[in-house]
Amino acid sequence: MTETTIVPVTPGSFSDAQHAMSGGGDGHECQCQWWTMTNADFQRTDIDGRAAAFRAEVDAAPSPGLIAYVDGDAAGWVRVGPRTRQVRLGKTRAYAGATEEPWDDQDVWAVSCFAVRKEHRGTGLNARLLDAAIAFARENGARVVEAYPVDPDAGRKVTSNELYHGAISTFLTAGFREIARPKPYVAVVALHLTNANKTRAGEQR
Repeated sequence: MTETTIVPVTPGSFSDAQHAMSGGGDGHECQCQWWTMTNADFQRTDIDGRAAAFRAEVDAAPSPGLIAYVDGDAAGWVRVGPRTRQVRLGKTRAYAGATEEPWDDQDVWAVSCFAVRKEHRGTGLNARLLDAAIAFARENGARVVEAYPVDPDAGRKVTSNELYHGAISTFLTAGFREIARPKPYVAVVALHLTNANKTRAGEQR
């Protein structure tokens, strides 16, 4: 029987977040900075620069995301935080006109990135990370949580790297509502926390 705990990243667990992100895919190179920088800024930085930017986020508040530990191993990561701090979201054509919320609304949070180490995939960890992210957003005053998942069943092959967005089925199961489909395989979903069922998000981890 495995034991899973999901907690916000702190300065003391910075290396654990990096470990969780480096188990396959682009996480190590990106350092979860893709959505926090314009494309020009991202291209100007290297891995060390992105790691420094990530550490600065971790040193500030609120925490930029959560780490999932499975039997003590840092197995997964989810980025969740105010959408205004993830500047590339508003500059992404597929999302810019699809949201129902003003882009400058700081009460709108976004779940924009998942990373699960290869050895822990297929265990339902993304769903648990999402539930914990919803609870964290609620605890920190978010009004709406928005996300941009992919649909693997939309007739186009979705690569494993693209799944860092999360799969739409995971979000729909958690109570999100699809509000737009800017591309057949790309959705925009939202959860209004004032109306959300708190039972799943409030479960003990």
